[in-house]
Amino acid sequence: MKVGTDGVLLGAWADTNNIHSVLDIGTGTGLIALMMAQRSEATITAIEIEENAFKDTSLNIQDSPWSERIKVVHLSFQEYLKNNNHLFDCVVCNPPYFINSIKSKTESRTIARHNDQLPFEALLEGVSRILNKEGRFNVVLPAGAESDFRFLAANFRLFPSRITRVKPKTSKPASRILMEFRFEATLNIEEELTIETETHHEYMPEFIVLVKDFYLKL
Repeated sequence: MKVGTDGVLLGAWADTNNIHSVLDIGTGTGLIALMMAQRSEATITAIEIEENAFKDTSLNIQDSPWSERIKVVHLSFQEYLKNNNHLFDCVVCNPPYFINSIKSKTESRTIARHNDQLPFEALLEGVSRILNKEGRFNVVLPAGAESDFRFLAANFRLFPSRITRVKPKTSKPASRILMEFRFEATLNIEEELTIETETHHEYMPEFIVLVKDFYLKL
């Protein structure tokens, strides 16, 4: 699997203050789990359903300086919930988000990109069960999914406390949205982030500040 900008954005953006336990749902390559480990002293559980991705993640974790704090679990989120009795301070997820669209010929890519196996409602219901009362749920989504996702989240008493809308270029509308949810929280931070100027690979200062610890060339 490729390392995508969505995952880097979420791993760099999620608030790591006063967290001791993190759950990464659908960890893929382990990117976000590793970033959260780099940014905190928390113990991290990374869940991945797809077998090859699970193997890749396990190797990536083993080769990292934070392997003792990261546990990789080869289960679906739904299966994990059945035997879990632990609440987390922080939950992060870069979820599959394509709905009723053309599937890839590669099964692993379909699982990673399409939400058939983890619909938004199932994700939010599960998060509401494993998040601490004062915990934070962080997610990155296409900008067009904001309204529906917030509506579904409210059904589980999860409300946005922080939102960042991400523009690919200065002249483009937001294409991604980063959202932090809490139980009965009030939205108190709403901002915008632009990745590039009109020149390809000329990055905006605010983007560089956010991700510079994770890119060797910045």
